[in-house]
Amino acid sequence: MTNPSVPASAEKTKSVLLLSGGLDSTTLCALASDRRREIHALTFDYHQRHRCELDAARRSAARWNVAEHIVLSLDLSLFGGSSLTDRSIPVDHETAIEHIGEKIPTSYVPARNTVFLALALAYAETRGASELWIGVNQVDYSGYPDCRVEFIETFERLANLATRAGVENAKEGRRAFRVVAPLSKMSKAEIIRLGTRLGVDYAETVSCYSPDADGRACGRCEACRLRRAGFAEAGLPDPTRYVGNSQ
Repeated sequence: MTNPSVPASAEKTKSVLLLSGGLDSTTLCALASDRRREIHALTFDYHQRHRCELDAARRSAARWNVAEHIVLSLDLSLFGGSSLTDRSIPVDHETAIEHIGEKIPTSYVPARNTVFLALALAYAETRGASELWIGVNQVDYSGYPDCRVEFIETFERLANLATRAGVENAKEGRRAFRVVAPLSKMSKAEIIRLGTRLGVDYAETVSCYSPDADGRACGRCEACRLRRAGFAEAGLPDPTRYVGNSQ
């Protein structure tokens, strides 16, 4: 896995980037653009509760001039098992912010990042891309097992083992793929400061797990509370539209 200081190169490196439209993935897209990556963005419409993030992903793709943006329909609501895809499961509003991340919350979507990265890998192999960018974070996050550094490192090994490109490059002593997760060890405040330096307009991003019909954030779910705390720690105004203008 690469470290946060991904060096810029004279030639653009072709990369597939998972773009949800949230705070982290939009910062990731801005960073990849800054690092001269040729970005092939992949967004999933998995019938998530917070579907307004799909429009946010399209805005981010346009803002950062990605080479290609695919929105792939993948109906994970058929499986259920998460408050993000099954409305019979309530979104967790009760965990105190200092205890967020200590247990796996109801918003965990079973094997989501494994599925998303597998499809990103297939996309990368067809485009001749050598990098998979993902905005996972294991500092200020909700305790998802597929956001951990160990998972990213393991998936990178799999990517180089389970693909034609991986096998052919291995014969030459090279890796075909790198999984780039530069936000993994950053706090939410550090991510926000980075994105602000890069020109990210966070008012155009979506984090809330249960926004209202107008796209306003609930202000109560774990994602909202982590986001709000991140802006406070960064010493920057939170541009999020909350229900009732709750701050």
